[in-house]
Amino acid sequence: MTATTSFLHAFYKKEKLIGVIGLGYVGLPIALELAKKFKVIGFDINQKRVEMMQNHIDPSNELSKDAFQHCDIEFTADTEVLKKATFFIVAVPTPVDEHNVPDLKPLVGASTTIGKVIKKGDYVVFESTVYPGCTEDDCVPIIENVSGLKFKEDFKIGYSPERINPGDTLHTLTKITKIVSGCSEESLENIAAVYGAIIEPGVYKAASIKVAEAAKVIENTQRDLNIALMNELSQIFNLMNINTYDVLEAAGTKWNFLKFQPGLVGGHCIGVDPYYLTYKSNELGYKPQIILSGRNINDGMPHYIAKKVVQYLLGKGKNPSQCRALIMGATFKENVTDIRNSKVFNLYKELKDFHIDVEMVDAYADAHEVHEEYNVNLSKEASGKYDIIVVAVAHDAYKHLDENYFISLTNQDAILVDIKNMYKTKISNLEYWTL
Repeated sequence: MTATTSFLHAFYKKEKLIGVIGLGYVGLPIALELAKKFKVIGFDINQKRVEMMQNHIDPSNELSKDAFQHCDIEFTADTEVLKKATFFIVAVPTPVDEHNVPDLKPLVGASTTIGKVIKKGDYVVFESTVYPGCTEDDCVPIIENVSGLKFKEDFKIGYSPERINPGDTLHTLTKITKIVSGCSEESLENIAAVYGAIIEPGVYKAASIKVAEAAKVIENTQRDLNIALMNELSQIFNLMNINTYDVLEAAGTKWNFLKFQPGLVGGHCIGVDPYYLTYKSNELGYKPQIILSGRNINDGMPHYIAKKVVQYLLGKGKNPSQCRALIMGATFKENVTDIRNSKVFNLYKELKDFHIDVEMVDAYADAHEVHEEYNVNLSKEASGKYDIIVVAVAHDAYKHLDENYFISLTNQDAILVDIKNMYKTKISNLEYWTL
């Protein structure tokens, strides 16, 4: 039996336990999948969330009760319970602040917790998206200072970036190749063995922790830039009176054309991760240009859409301050409940800044969460008549709607703004605009 086989065998026999810190949309699926084979401790600082999971309820509304079945897992907010683990996985959020500067408070908190429970011989694997070097330069010193243990000698560190796509039922956790890395050859092999036990396509062993960190952050940066290009093209084509989606459909007939689309870019990944890379780049003396240019374009889309709406109203002789608007969709993407960093609320604010009376509905978002996070009152249903309807999120619940539905909710000379181009072939009488 090799050293790695022996290492993994101890987890299969449940002589050693795995602890997952942070049970959000990333941490909980990992904890549950690992718990189908190993003994897992799921740790979260939010006692209310812990109680929900103890009752087989996913607070993020991504997983059904069935996902909790046949799992050997103990949910807790008690660090004393967490001490029983020897292999820790950290999956806490890594947001940015109002100035788009990385906010490492959740990561610092998790590292401090690790420092209080870690023992000699233990492993810690970080999954949170960070800039290259963060794991070893920022997290490790905290663990060392709190625990009194020495990195590499007393405990091992690894990094394995999360690749979960919220709302995607096809590319689920176990079906996506997992990047793994470690602070030594031995740690890399052992970390790869643990993750390899649940990942069907297998794992990819990165050359170093920094390489793994960089690989993750550029995945979303690349998507962000491609969407920014589409958003810029949509503004250009609008000036030319060309439908952007017609252009994309035509160009998409070439085999190597990348089929991205314009839209609002929010959420806790694509709209955030590039700032981690640019932050570190600026710190090292290189001012990134293309990445930040893409971010500026994408962050500017709510203002662009609001401005187009107001231009239309003024062209029809309407006073924006006397107009009503309905926004359909509040989440950061279709068919999810997650409202974090949703740019729909930026659009809401932009319209309000023009003194338009704005109402918002959503098929998935929780009204209480929306009010807590954005101080916006989410209506249960539309209460027309409106001068503007903006369908901002392509929820399945909205796809079947037809022109008669929108006409029933609108005043004369109203405009339907279809950000996701869902109704292009359905609208013939209403004023219709899409990116």
